[in-house]
Amino acid sequence: MPGEEWEQHRPAVFGVAYRLLGSVADAEDVTQDVWLRTARVRPDGIADPRAWLVTVAARRAYDVLRSARVRREEYVGPWLPEPLLTGPDAAEPVLADESVGTAMLLVMEELNPAERVAFVLRDVFRLSAADIGRVLDRSPAAVRQLTSRARRRIADARERAPGEDGGTGAAAAGAGGGPSARAERERLLLAFRAACLAGDLEGLVKLLDPDAVYVVDGGGEVFAARKPITGGRRIAEVLLRVARRWRLDGLRPVEVGGEPALLCLRAGALHSVDTVLLRNGRIAAYWRQATPSKLSHVPAHI
Repeated sequence: MPGEEWEQHRPAVFGVAYRLLGSVADAEDVTQDVWLRTARVRPDGIADPRAWLVTVAARRAYDVLRSARVRREEYVGPWLPEPLLTGPDAAEPVLADESVGTAMLLVMEELNPAERVAFVLRDVFRLSAADIGRVLDRSPAAVRQLTSRARRRIADARERAPGEDGGTGAAAAGAGGGPSARAERERLLLAFRAACLAGDLEGLVKLLDPDAVYVVDGGGEVFAARKPITGGRRIAEVLLRVARRWRLDGLRPVEVGGEPALLCLRAGALHSVDTVLLRNGRIAAYWRQATPSKLSHVPAHI
């Protein structure tokens, strides 16, 4: 396959791998594997290059996903996806929608590997049941059942995690919602950033939902709470205490998974990437990715 054509479809290859694995590093490995395979393929034998590349990437990611499930069971503390920088200044631009947001990736963690592949390929990449069946070695009828079951499980998970404007958590957390929703998210994060930097406890409490949840992924590599912390006031106290203890001195706005987020800095170096879920104009979930190995691809100077 010519290099120009490969570069045209590379974001889709990376995108399907990231959505299935929630790991930038693993998605890059899958993308490299697919690229090496394309070098041995004659393009005139491929009717739809994008669909072919997506299925090849999905098949490789499916194998990685099944082995990753075992590793997740042994993971230290809460697991959060690796942050994917998006936007015009991102190191790795990729199509961004709700399916690469933290909330949706966490919801998809509740699916088994086959359900996750069926859902992503059908509902995000619009592949046929026959194409998906070749990835999973299942009949089209079995693929349709997997997709239907995945949709039901995702709907159930969304019901347990209400998000913006009374909507569902995963849907609300994504890049959708229009300019007004994005502007509101940016306004809220800027207010949150100002309150954090000022050490304003009451200001933070006002911005957090009373039933908010705070989750930190330290991966066993750094000190971090191994259980979620709940309650707006308690979270505000913890955030300020952590900022003082670790001498955190900066919060830089950035775009992660197509939505506004924050880079948390310590002496100018990256400490964490923080994403949020909103509910009725307040922060209902605050997710902090602080595992160094999951942040190695994120430049602090953006």
